[in-house]
Amino acid sequence: MSQYYTSVPNKDKPAQNHDIVIRNRKTIEITGVKHVESFDHEEFLLETVMGFLAVKGAHLKMQNLNVEQGSVAIEGKIFEISYLDDQDGEPSKGFFSKLFK
Repeated sequence: MSQYYTSVPNKDKPAQNHDIVIRNRKTIEITGVKHVESFDHEEFLLETVMGFLAVKGAHLKMQNLNVEQGSVAIEGKIFEISYLDDQDGEPSKGFFSKLFK
C-alpha cells in the first residue's frame, strides 16, 4: 500500500459535515476527510470526522483531493465501503485486524 499523509487544517473551523456520494459504483465523493492514511488500487483508508473509512474495489485511483475542504473523489470499481470503528465512536481494539482481513 502506498503511504500518503495529509491533514486538513481545522483551526477556527466549525464542525465539518461528512457525506458520501456514489455514482454508478464508478465514482465516490467523500467530504469530512481529515487524513488520507493510505491507498492503492484496491483500497483507500481515510480518516473522516466520523471515524476511519475503508473504500475497497478494483482499479481505484484518486481523482480529486481538496485538503482545505476535506474532500476526496475516487474513481474505479467500488466493491465495499465500511467504517472501521465501533458505533459509539470509540476505535475498536481490533482496528488493524479489521484493516488487514
